[in-house]
Amino acid sequence: MDGKPFAFGLLRRRELVVPSWRGALALLLLCAVLIRIFLVSVHPFLAVTEPAGGEALVVEGWIPDYALREALITFRSHPYKVLITTGGPVPQGMAFSYHGNFARLSASMLEQMGLPADSIAEIPSPEVVKDRTYIEGVALKQWLHSRGTTWSAIDLFSFSTHARRSRLLYAMALGREIRVGIYAPLDLQYDAAHWWRSSAGVRRVTDEVIAYLYARLLFRY
Repeated sequence: MDGKPFAFGLLRRRELVVPSWRGALALLLLCAVLIRIFLVSVHPFLAVTEPAGGEALVVEGWIPDYALREALITFRSHPYKVLITTGGPVPQGMAFSYHGNFARLSASMLEQMGLPADSIAEIPSPEVVKDRTYIEGVALKQWLHSRGTTWSAIDLFSFSTHARRSRLLYAMALGREIRVGIYAPLDLQYDAAHWWRSSAGVRRVTDEVIAYLYARLLFRY
């Protein structure tokens, strides 16, 4: 029940409703269930694999070598017309920085794995401070326009929890005319089913949840 103001009208007494011990226990159980659902579902949500049966397989050039091997297997087992590598400049001081950009680096590695050079198209993107994935998609769109190529769909080969955000940003860059499918090879540094048990898993998931929410809610192009 509300009381009358006092202390020169600055304060007022009000009745406060708080949970009973049963209510508090129910809230704790609800929180535990929600946390469990988040832990189990967030990694599959981010590391999504949903190919669209595209006409080209587009590989983000920064992914590790074992993911590139999976990309090569995927390319050979599907009727893709071309494998496209994308990526911006390799930072100075990194191994293999002499390749110049990740598109060239990954293409070189795929050639060493046995993929003929005439099956690969390299599309490097410029150096930017942020929104690198989106700029990769823009570079791909410009390449398609320069060749007069019209595809209805592509499949993007990304990596682990980065996949959903990559698909979103490439779709934004390419426009509604091209559907974007996605592959997400797993990160071997941690157990994806129990990602919260390792520091690498916690870092990857936390970073990508924040980055995905930014891309979905705040990113403008």
